[in-house]
Amino acid sequence: MRSPLLDVAGAVAGQAPDEAVAAHYGDLYGEQRALLRGAALVDRSNREVVRVSGVDRLSWLNNLSSQKLDNLPPGTVTQSLILDPQGRVEHHLTLVDDGDAVWMHVEPGTAAQLVAYLEKMRFMLRVEIDDLTEAYAVVSGAPNGKVSAAPTDKGDVAFPEGSILMGADVLVPRAELANVVSRPAGLWAYEALRIEAHIPRLGFDTDHKAIPHEVGWIDSAVHLSKGCYRGQETVARVHNLGHPPRRLVFLHLDGSADTLPPHGTPVTLGVSSPAEADPATAMEGATEGSATPGQIGFIGSSARHYELGPIALALVKRTVPVDAELVAGGVPATQEVIVPPDAGRNVTIDPALRRRIK
Repeated sequence: MRSPLLDVAGAVAGQAPDEAVAAHYGDLYGEQRALLRGAALVDRSNREVVRVSGVDRLSWLNNLSSQKLDNLPPGTVTQSLILDPQGRVEHHLTLVDDGDAVWMHVEPGTAAQLVAYLEKMRFMLRVEIDDLTEAYAVVSGAPNGKVSAAPTDKGDVAFPEGSILMGADVLVPRAELANVVSRPAGLWAYEALRIEAHIPRLGFDTDHKAIPHEVGWIDSAVHLSKGCYRGQETVARVHNLGHPPRRLVFLHLDGSADTLPPHGTPVTLGVSSPAEADPATAMEGATEGSATPGQIGFIGSSARHYELGPIALALVKRTVPVDAELVAGGVPATQEVIVPPDAGRNVTIDPALRRRIK
């Protein structure tokens, strides 16, 4: 559904799958700063909203997804994953229970598939699943932040009745969207801060083969000692016995380039980096994008940050040295570690590697 905020002066629509919301309103860096100050909200109303109600909802979702949800306290925001039988990520859920129902929002265009899967798994349990995308819209503050009121020119005001607070996100009645986001920042501003915070996005920083360990969701969306769920065998095997084939990295891109490498751009080793020990395996794990000679990964998300300049997230082979210089679509890049090469085998991600939005 096309957002009414695309009619705001200066609004420029995003690209698929975000074409229904504004990428920016003419001041990319100013919009980033406004988000960090808590002086603006981002219209993410292209995301889709699903509600699960019924007395069995928490125990049921606990059995279907990667997070421990059977005793989730009301008002506690968390993340969970729906995996396929091989442990590959199908859905990334941001959710909260309000005491009567679990509310979740997911990537654009994925709610129908999620609801179909949930309906198939209902059996005789007391749960009801509703796609409420037409009724509710997602608005957000800065990633990793917390939103409790909507900023306006006259000061912060309470969100309308029926809104669902979810930490950095709020589900608001869709009819109130234009009134709630009276001081908007575009999605590009949000994406720049998300990339800075090392937060992966499903379908951008993942592909059809991605598993939780590769992108760091093992520490935020997976409970490692809960009961069985679909795909749990892969999670346990990697965590206890092995390593994921790829790892998410943060890239500082050369600022002299006038364009950003788009999603799917092949990543290769830089000319000053050591060559792969076995050139025959250079493509192993690269997956997304074309079979570029020497490809060791691909660009997921990229953005221009108001302080850091051009930045990106990339998924690369686990064995790529952490100090290797990389090239993304002809643009030189240096790495920061997000997922360490020794992830798995009971190695957890050092919280110090997570950027904090200030």
